[in-house]
Amino acid sequence: MTTVDMTPATNKTTPTNPRRRVYRPNTKYIPILATLTLLLVMYFTGVANYDNFGQPSVVVNLFRDNAVLLVVAVGMTFVIITGGIDLSVGAVISMTTTLTATLLHAGWPPLVVLPLVLLLGSLLGMGMGAVIHFFKVEPFIATLAGLFLARGIALFINQNSIPIRDKFWKTLSEYRIVLADGVVTKVTSVTAVVVVLLAALVLAWTRFGRNVYAVGGNADSALLMGLPVGRTKIAVYTLSGFCAALGGVLFSINSTSGWALQGQGLELDAIAACVIGGVLLTGGSGYVFGSLLGVLVYGLIQTIITFQGDLNAAWTRIIIGLLLFGFIVLQRVVTRKAR
Repeated sequence: MTTVDMTPATNKTTPTNPRRRVYRPNTKYIPILATLTLLLVMYFTGVANYDNFGQPSVVVNLFRDNAVLLVVAVGMTFVIITGGIDLSVGAVISMTTTLTATLLHAGWPPLVVLPLVLLLGSLLGMGMGAVIHFFKVEPFIATLAGLFLARGIALFINQNSIPIRDKFWKTLSEYRIVLADGVVTKVTSVTAVVVVLLAALVLAWTRFGRNVYAVGGNADSALLMGLPVGRTKIAVYTLSGFCAALGGVLFSINSTSGWALQGQGLELDAIAACVIGGVLLTGGSGYVFGSLLGVLVYGLIQTIITFQGDLNAAWTRIIIGLLLFGFIVLQRVVTRKAR
């Protein structure tokens, strides 16, 4: 008697686990797409309601007026992706501007002052990163100590505003780059764009960039995989210190002065720009171009208030606060769906 196999045939091309057949869209791009949509809506709303809002100079001025914030936000992006935070960047800006103005006033050559202040900012960042890694100190506490240290150094150097009369510095401040007929920009904005492009390439295409994401995703797993977790953490804080010092240099070029109280609150603006740009505060996800969009949203809010003319500047903070609440909620929703 012949036995008939009643077992249903299995298609080898069909996954045995039905869950694998469920399409799960990649949700990591949702925050940055939301930021881009918000930016476009704001811009075209401004074009529809205000005369001359659509002029190319308006967009160019966004980069010029927010060059310092953009450079600082780049360094903050790397730190936040690793799951950290850097509260010292505003104070590093004040220390850099004060030290730069003091040394230039004393007759030091600009080409000596520039690398010196950048090195000092990097060393401060490296020190904070080392404390965070080797002594297991929370980034909030370590960088808060860095904030007080940098601000204290700035106040110790000089508590008054120091004008910069160095010819090289004034030339940089007054130099204009012609982009088109009637559209000009400054050296500071070009520098900020170059920093963004270089940082985006490093984060996306280098081993260091992959390590940054791995450490932010799960530092313990990254350590088990043999990745240099400690070296990566120290490197991102060194980079943040360098970007903050570079932001201070750009600040001093714009204002041709140094002051110990410059840069107050800029660390919060940088964190806000990163969050609005889709960088997860829990680490492991985010893009430099997202932070760029966050800075542009911040600058566009200020531009719209300026064009309106009858709004208090405090509305900038109010709107940024509301946007932060919205994007933090969006991040929570996205991360829950991803799980």
